[in-house]
Amino acid sequence: MVSTTAAPPQGKDTASARIRERIERVAPAINQGHLDRDRGAVFSRDAWRELAGTGLFGACLPEEVGGHACSLTDLMHMVEDLGYTVRDSGLNFSAATHLASTGFALSGFASPRLRRHHLPSVAAGTAIGCHAITEPETGSDVLAMSATGRLDGDHIELNGLKTYVTNGPVADLAVVYVRTSDTPGPLGLSAVLVPRGTPGADFGPPLDKTTLRTSPFGRLRMTGCRVPRANIIGGVGTGFLILDRVMTWEILIAFVINVGEMRHRLDRVVERVGARRQFGRPLADFQGVRNTVVEMHIATQSARQALHFAGEAVSAGHRATAETAVAKILTSEANIRTAQAAVELFGGEGVLTDTGMEIGVRDALSGPIYSGSNAVQRQKIAKALGL
Repeated sequence: MVSTTAAPPQGKDTASARIRERIERVAPAINQGHLDRDRGAVFSRDAWRELAGTGLFGACLPEEVGGHACSLTDLMHMVEDLGYTVRDSGLNFSAATHLASTGFALSGFASPRLRRHHLPSVAAGTAIGCHAITEPETGSDVLAMSATGRLDGDHIELNGLKTYVTNGPVADLAVVYVRTSDTPGPLGLSAVLVPRGTPGADFGPPLDKTTLRTSPFGRLRMTGCRVPRANIIGGVGTGFLILDRVMTWEILIAFVINVGEMRHRLDRVVERVGARRQFGRPLADFQGVRNTVVEMHIATQSARQALHFAGEAVSAGHRATAETAVAKILTSEANIRTAQAAVELFGGEGVLTDTGMEIGVRDALSGPIYSGSNAVQRQKIAKALGL
């Protein structure tokens, strides 16, 4: 099938090009059985290992830990390919979370000792990463979090409950954000690395959900959880700064994967309306059908351009808060619209689980919520406008 949307350029980074080629090679093996995994809400460790074998998890990490140097924009092109070729959107989202929450947080802010000790397994994908931010009573209000970190000599003791922790039920490493000061404001937060098996850290089972079912999320309860003070990433009081940068990466990575998924969806729709006949004519001959397909194309391209514009700004050293927020809103809303349109254009078959169209609707539903709700993103844009 010839793609109806422009594929991302291969670029000059040969290591990145090799990873993209490997992703395309392993995609058929990963895609096999993904519908059954969705029905059973199963995270596939076999599929994770296939993905890890491509070298994707080492992207943008230092070579001495098994990674390879690349830019954020190189990584965005890689994972857009992932979204286009791999149909397991839950696995894709778990990969995005791993890359941003743990890989970027450790490589960008952790001490040399923490990087040497943990980044090799993160880069190899033998350790799965997550970050614990949201709390049951505070939701998107990060500065109101109540989980605490009390400094005690060479250790820090963590107490509190986190929820909606993507990858939490299967994670080996968690970057946990806690309040280390009674002083209100961003300087009171710190990021702490908590390995699975740490006494007092209870990684709960997966919570049942209707969207991204193959990407497990759950709760993390910390009760007298003591880790070495050296596990604080970036120093006491730098948690909000780290979180701000990590969430920017997570948005750009996770949602450009959605763009790849939208491109694949559009290609399937174009093939469908060209082959399907109604009233003696191909569906593609009807102007209303054409208009819907064109709107899908415009939505996909607009989202892609907004994301790469933001990614280039971040790569150039800018915070690009408003640009990233705009891209997140555009992509999450476009993903829902194009998924619904695809179901309608497939007709009765669109709601059959075997076609994979209805899964797109379910998986798109979470986009306006995760990585900072769209309501929060609109507040960021309003602030950038001086409101």
